[in-house]
Amino acid sequence: MKQPKFSLGSWAFSFGPFENNPWSFKEFLSYAAKAQYDGIEINGFRPHPHPDDFDTKSKCTELLKQIEGYGLGISGYAPDFTSVPPREVSAAQYLHEIEKSLKFCNHMGIRILRVDTVSAPGYLALDAYQERFNRLANTWRLAAELCQKMGVLLVWEFEPGFWLNKPSEIKEITEAIDHPNFKLLFDTSHAYMCSVVGARQSGSKEILPNGLVALANNVKNHIGHFHLIDSDGTLHDEETSTHAPFGTGNIDFTKVIKAMKAEVEPLEWWCFDFCFCPTTEEDARKAIPFVENVINTIR
Repeated sequence: MKQPKFSLGSWAFSFGPFENNPWSFKEFLSYAAKAQYDGIEINGFRPHPHPDDFDTKSKCTELLKQIEGYGLGISGYAPDFTSVPPREVSAAQYLHEIEKSLKFCNHMGIRILRVDTVSAPGYLALDAYQERFNRLANTWRLAAELCQKMGVLLVWEFEPGFWLNKPSEIKEITEAIDHPNFKLLFDTSHAYMCSVVGARQSGSKEILPNGLVALANNVKNHIGHFHLIDSDGTLHDEETSTHAPFGTGNIDFTKVIKAMKAEVEPLEWWCFDFCFCPTTEEDARKAIPFVENVINTIR
């Protein structure tokens, strides 16, 4: 099994325990380089690079020089779409925000744009559910088409903290969108909570017998990006998955990566996602050796 490039998500140092005193982007770049990451994944929430703050080619060129000066590449962009929940706003409103982020991606040479459903999970009557499901599918299909024209892959990160968090829903919306430029961002912690725990699912829980591996099999050929982190089976602040340091949770990474080899080995980047983890500064240094050992075991 060939080894991919490893990146680190910058949100780990600006969300959760770092929210009141976030690291500057420069501090994050220095840390990622010293921890021997190949690249970074950019959190598009301030104080990290927001598309409204880097709205010209010259600004982006300077930012790119800064990143490359640390010997780092960029695996993807995860901007702030909280003002435009795609199941609730018009497609035009949503695409306006997508276009701003695409402009940033193109100036920066970024080829992956991350989105989520924004809306919290919860019960909806059947008619309302179907109307919003259809609106989301249409909006994301248009967004995928727009991204394709700009050479950027649109990826959806499903998680228990947002609407459409059952395994069947994840597959259904992906197939309903039915666009080659729309793929899933498969986060191991979120996948565990959605398939093993059934966290924050409305109505009856939908748990798969073979858990995370079964979910991966259900959506094979639809995975376009990969986030790795452990799960201890709990929620952070009762909202979304706890991102536990590697080896402290319940995920058997050798089993999972071996089962997902056909899907994840072709990917250029694997991103380490320490969102909301208070020990990121210490544990993100251990992540690369941990996963390298897993890869060597599979070889």
